[in-house]
Amino acid sequence: MQLGSRWAAGAEPHRAVPPQLHRLIAEQEAAHPDAASWTLTWLEGRPRCALDDLVIVTLDGAGLAIVESESESSEDDWLD
Repeated sequence: MQLGSRWAAGAEPHRAVPPQLHRLIAEQEAAHPDAASWTLTWLEGRPRCALDDLVIVTLDGAGLAIVESESESSEDDWLD
């Protein structure tokens, strides 16, 4: 089992966040300077880092770091 966590925008990413997501996290913080915090959750063993309700930084099925807008993302996509 993997538990989620939160950390403040601008702070070092939580230790459970894979290093390949750190660059995209920094880019999204720069693009959204008024954002307050990140929430790390796990879906099917993959990390999902949500910056407020704006964007999600995650790994795709091939393990590549990607950014999704919160409106494009659905945690129920795997049900389709």
